[in-house]
Amino acid sequence: MRIADFEAMVVRMAREVPAQFFDGIIEVVVSPRSVPHPEREEIYTLGECVPVTNEPASGGIQSRIVLYYGSFAALARLDPGYDWRSEAWENLTHELRHHLEWRADAPDLEAFDRAAEQNFARADGDRFDPAFHLDGERVAHDVYRIDDDFFIDRVVRALPASVDLRWHGRGYRVRVPAGATLPAYLTLEGVSEPPPGELLLVLRQKARLRDLFRVPPVFQAAAEASPL
Repeated sequence: MRIADFEAMVVRMAREVPAQFFDGIIEVVVSPRSVPHPEREEIYTLGECVPVTNEPASGGIQSRIVLYYGSFAALARLDPGYDWRSEAWENLTHELRHHLEWRADAPDLEAFDRAAEQNFARADGDRFDPAFHLDGERVAHDVYRIDDDFFIDRVVRALPASVDLRWHGRGYRVRVPAGATLPAYLTLEGVSEPPPGELLLVLRQKARLRDLFRVPPVFQAAAEASPL
């Protein structure tokens, strides 16, 4: 199915849902991206409900629903009998349920908002909290997501020469760059199914009391992930 046909189908589906369920939904959009699961091969994120604001002036939590056409297409390539409409409907209604639950319970989004701000600081080369990624969405064991970026968290006693890890069902070895120090944020290159944003390996020591009173400088560099 072409992306234009998929978008038209999603628009028709949204019209089938009673309007009250869209209270607080800013928009339903289709992204061309594919979002691979960080651990499981042949598993993809098909959609998300993204909180936009929970300011009182806006009338509570507002959300944007995103369906990832690239993820649907990836699964369709694996299954000749893939039912695009059924899968799209299931994911659209699933994300709507997320939004309704958030509005009912009014969860605290401050930690995630702070993590997003710290991630912007990292991307801009500014000073940032080296453990900010832990306030992101935990999507797998020791894997966190903030917007389109994924963070693989590793607590180490000392800086290793290399790190073995798995991403989307495949094993990789990452050589730690010369001159690296802890904590380190390594932007990984070379994985066969990268996420929409950056994939980062975070090497850090266990939090200590003195870390409450200072923000240590963070080493940042790119590192190649070689298949095992």
